[in-house]
Amino acid sequence: MTEATDVIVVGAGFAGLYAVHRCASAGLSVTALEAAPDVGGTWYWNRYPGARCDVESVDYSYSFDEALQQNWTWTERFAGQPEILAYLRHVADRFDLRRHYRFGVDVVGAAFDRGRWRVRTGAGQTYAAQFLLCATGCLSAVNRPDICGIDDFAGDVYFTAAWPRQDPDLHGKRVGLIGTGSSGIQVAPIIATQAEKLVVFQRSANYSIPMPNRPWSLEEQQQIREEYPERRQISAYAPAGTPHSTYHKNAVDTEPQERAAALWQRWRQGGVLFGKTFPDQNIDLAANDIAREFAEERIREIVTDPVVATDLIPLDHPIGTKRICTDSGYYATFNRDNVRLVNLRREPIETITAHGVRTSDTTYPCDVLIFATGFDAMTGALTRIDPSGPGGERLRDIWANGPVTFLGLMVPGLPNLFTVSGPGSPSVLSNMVLHAEVQVDWAVNLVLTVRRLGVTEVEPRRDAARSWTDHVAQAAERTLFPKAASSWYLGANIEGKKRVFMPYTGGFGNYRRQCDEVARDNYAGLVLTTR
Repeated sequence: MTEATDVIVVGAGFAGLYAVHRCASAGLSVTALEAAPDVGGTWYWNRYPGARCDVESVDYSYSFDEALQQNWTWTERFAGQPEILAYLRHVADRFDLRRHYRFGVDVVGAAFDRGRWRVRTGAGQTYAAQFLLCATGCLSAVNRPDICGIDDFAGDVYFTAAWPRQDPDLHGKRVGLIGTGSSGIQVAPIIATQAEKLVVFQRSANYSIPMPNRPWSLEEQQQIREEYPERRQISAYAPAGTPHSTYHKNAVDTEPQERAAALWQRWRQGGVLFGKTFPDQNIDLAANDIAREFAEERIREIVTDPVVATDLIPLDHPIGTKRICTDSGYYATFNRDNVRLVNLRREPIETITAHGVRTSDTTYPCDVLIFATGFDAMTGALTRIDPSGPGGERLRDIWANGPVTFLGLMVPGLPNLFTVSGPGSPSVLSNMVLHAEVQVDWAVNLVLTVRRLGVTEVEPRRDAARSWTDHVAQAAERTLFPKAASSWYLGANIEGKKRVFMPYTGGFGNYRRQCDEVARDNYAGLVLTTR
């Protein structure tokens, strides 16, 4: 028997929970599907030691409900995974959202047939709805690399992106950590204190900025509550969806002493904001070099072995053009006697054996392998569902040469389908929670509009989607971001994936204004059909 509602929401992270709440509050019947046994989305699965958000907790939270905002207390400046998951569970309880969910349900396909989306699950169930809202997350499809011999390994294997609910005991173990993106950089310092030996296998070095995390004092918590209205107002149309701004002068127009003071302030402030110290930092290579050289000096000050320090410094991208990482003692970890860095550019992996990792130079014995190899980002969670339209056109085919979207929200040929935080939107270049609220509100408002008009199907014109996609590409080309050839922003971490810069670099505020304009213009660019 097929269960039918007005809207199907896939996902139970920040975007999914808000979508369910927004739909239900608007009087729409909604069925929500989630592969995990509970809410949390990315923050359910990414529970590896050290997992922490790189946006301040008071901003990385919902703004839609003032009582929620005032009643919840964030304990730390940068919240860890357990606290973020607790917050999402609190939201689910507060707004009674679990009653709409079917947990433990893996969505494996979706097809639009006779005016309704029919969604298939791995267990053979089918759910139907007029509208499908995919809040599947841009960082949720686990990347499991195909490395020779991986199935022969006799020890334990873990993925940071799908960490076990019970932390494994790594004390006294020889651990191989493959991958040095955000999760690898966060987990390495903790594993190093437990393991007898930690070998970090690095293919591409990444820039990481210290995260000076600390508890919020009672006085600060009270001040945050008092200032929330102003903080949210500033963030609403800000470039990154947070109240922080760049320095008031371009780096190239600033005297060296003044530049250094601004960089030191951001370095000590910590987090991803260092990548946006100056307004010209991501558009002018000369300005970027100023910030890059400053960061590299700090790395060489921390790492005592100059050869290791050199290996830890990226050679393939301007600073900030790959997602800048944040850490708690990452570089200092390589000063420990029990930690070894292997530069895979110089010493590539040949195979994984039963008892370790063999490179072109030697074999590293391992009892445990941890893969911090990230995700098939931006598109992977959607292409794995691979929804098909009324004419049989599939998402994989539509996106074969790179994702094509309208406002990063809809796809031509797939009526009544909405994507949240996916390609063609600011997504990971902005505050993801505020971003999700904006996209969900736009989608639900469109649903309410077409239902009021008696319209049964809505999709973007192909020329409108192509125009937006070209605009996304042109915005990226005006920046330094495409110069990071190994970035997952381009899909470079996935073998065979088309290299296209996927996030919108025009800024969250500009993006939101364009969404507002389309809605005010009676949804120009969309085709509304009544059948």
